[in-house]
Amino acid sequence: ASILRVNTLTDASSNNSTAMSTINQGTAKGWCHFVGTDSSISYSDSFNMSGLTDNGAGSHAISFSNAMGNAFYAAHVTGSTNRNGGIDTTTIATSGCTLETRTYENVATDAAYCLFSMQGDLA
Repeated sequence: ASILRVNTLTDASSNNSTAMSTINQGTAKGWCHFVGTDSSISYSDSFNMSGLTDNGAGSHAISFSNAMGNAFYAAHVTGSTNRNGGIDTTTIATSGCTLETRTYENVATDAAYCLFSMQGDLA
C-alpha cells in the first residue's frame, strides 16, 4: 500500500488549488437513497450507512457505518410524498438519525423516495 501526503491539490495549469483541509471538511460523510413505500425496505444506494429500519408509517431510522464526531452535523433530507407533504429529521445522534414523512395535514405517510446526506466531522 502507498500513502500520498500533500497539503494542497492543484490542477495541471496551477491556476486552481484547494487545501486538503477544505476537501476533508467539504465532502459528504454519508448519504443514502431508499424507497420508503417498499414492503422490504433497503437502501437503493448509500455511502457510510449500515442499517435501515422501518419504524412504521412515515418513520425510518438510518444508522451510520462510521459515527459522526458529535450530533451537531448538518443533516440534509429530501424526498417525495407525491407533492402532498414533507420529510424531516426528528432524532439526530452520532450513530444515526430518524427520518419522518408527513402529509400537509400532519398525517404520517411513507414517502416514495427518501434521500439523506450529512456533512460534519467523523469521530
